[in-house]
Amino acid sequence: MKQKTEKAGNADIQEAKNEQPEVMLEAVAEAPAESGPDTAGTDDQEAAAPLTVDWEAVSKEQEKLIRDMTDRYQRSLAEFDNYRKRTIKEKATVYNDGVGDTVEKLLPVVDNFERALAVSDDKENGLYKGLEMTFRQLSDILQKMGVEAVPGEGEPFSPNMHHAVAHVEDKSLGEGVVAEVLLKGYKYRDRVLRPGMVKVAN
Repeated sequence: MKQKTEKAGNADIQEAKNEQPEVMLEAVAEAPAESGPDTAGTDDQEAAAPLTVDWEAVSKEQEKLIRDMTDRYQRSLAEFDNYRKRTIKEKATVYNDGVGDTVEKLLPVVDNFERALAVSDDKENGLYKGLEMTFRQLSDILQKMGVEAVPGEGEPFSPNMHHAVAHVEDKSLGEGVVAEVLLKGYKYRDRVLRPGMVKVAN
């Protein structure tokens, strides 16, 4: 009985061994096919293909970019130069207007100094000398600033610098010549601060 059982077990083991190769063959057949060496070689060739660059097109694009940037730079430089010149001119105009307005307000003081000196009889008086010294100092300051008197007696009449308040007959003077200055006129550079009040010969 024992011998029959052992024979039966050996038969089952042998049958199982005979079935294993079939199962393995089926597994191999069902497994997906891997890429062969030919496919891998094709991929490597595509990856190693050289990159083609159109250098002529790149060069033209760079030239266009340089021209545009140069044009922008030149425009900015020109605009800044115009702004600088305009600013300098505006500052000069503001300064000249300020000086002119200030000096114009000081002209009555200058007139009073001249009147005070003209009516004084004692030239040796200390007060007279003090007024004369102060007036001379004020006149020097105005002169250094560019303030000067407009042409007076004996000069041709100019409607831009003179205001005629009377006409006189004077054969010693030519026609249209300033015969007498009633109130001295002043100008600062090209600006007439106050026209001179004059009599004009006919």
